[in-house]
Amino acid sequence: MSDIHSNAPRLNLVVFALVGLAGCSSFDGASNRIASVVSPYRMDIVQGNVVTREQVALLKPGMQRAQVRDILGTALLVSVFHADRWDYVFSLKQQGEQKQARKVTVFFKNGVMERVEADELPSESEFVATLKSPTPSGTAPALEASEEALKKYPLPTKPAPAPGPALTTTDYPPLESTRP
Repeated sequence: MSDIHSNAPRLNLVVFALVGLAGCSSFDGASNRIASVVSPYRMDIVQGNVVTREQVALLKPGMQRAQVRDILGTALLVSVFHADRWDYVFSLKQQGEQKQARKVTVFFKNGVMERVEADELPSESEFVATLKSPTPSGTAPALEASEEALKKYPLPTKPAPAPGPALTTTDYPPLESTRP
């Protein structure tokens, strides 16, 4: 009988350990169910140079490289082997959607633009509309104060000058020594 009583603390420890492990496995299952319902926020990822239809419409054959750069920005790809070709590539990755990629290639001949080859490009407003930004909840507060609201606050006043002798430019020591 004394053997049973001496093993009781060990038996209790084993039972508590098994109950704890069983609790962990059920907690893991619950956390997996919660994770399947709640997904983390993933922001939109825009990579490369976004080029719109309006920008490409501004390009005309005969433009200098600097003019093209002013309109489209610096090319993402400039090859040493293809010095007369600039490639503008951009992609957009949004949560739950296919990655979108667009490419614009500008060809030069003798330092001036010859032609442009481009994928189907969005307009600027279409591209901005595809970006998903979180919408703030509620209404924005008014940005102007009414006359009644301004009356609550006194107008700032200039502090009175400190009493004391007025300083003149002759009160300062000379900048250079007057040694002979």
